Amino acid sequence: MATPHHPRRSDTRRRIQDVALELFSEHGYEKTSLREIAERLDVTKAALYYHFKTKEDILVSLADDLAGPVDELIAWAESQPRNLATKQEMLRRYSDALWNAAPLFRFIQENQATVRDLSIGESIKSRVNALNEMLKEPRSSVSAQVRCMTALFAMHAGMFATQNIEGDPQEKRAAILEVALDLVAQAEASVVPG
Repeated sequence: MATPHHPRRSDTRRRIQDVALELFSEHGYEKTSLREIAERLDVTKAALYYHFKTKEDILVSLADDLAGPVDELIAWAESQPRNLATKQEMLRRYSDALWNAAPLFRFIQENQATVRDLSIGESIKSRVNALNEMLKEPRSSVSAQVRCMTALFAMHAGMFATQNIEGDPQEKRAAILEVALDLVAQAEASVVPG
């Protein structure tokens, strides 16, 4: 049975993550200090240090929260037949994971150089590469391989590229997924049976 302190600690951790991500997005990762995060939360730096020692620790915790669903997706996909239906379901589930972590992906998109230099950059890259490997076939042409990678990138960049397009956010999300599904279907259709 959990102690009464665990939910509270979890809520505090979540609040720290949310405020830090908000400040990282407003001012940039490099220009945000732990002091500013503590001030925005109206807590002491010591209280913040109890949960996170560095800004990178906060960012890593956010990336780890996203990594869980993506790791589950990868494990699921590895246990499925390697066919178009599985690949398209992978994209649907990946879309859910991305949209559930939209503020983090917005930050990553806007701070690519910073993220690349931090430990989460390699973590994200390895997961995207794993997904791409499951989408493409070993005998794929170069254009089919590009379609598979572009499907993933369309899902990443689509959240930002559609900001200037009129329409309901869910409709835009569905359109991004439709494009990704179509790209993978085109890639699959070009594979030579072997």
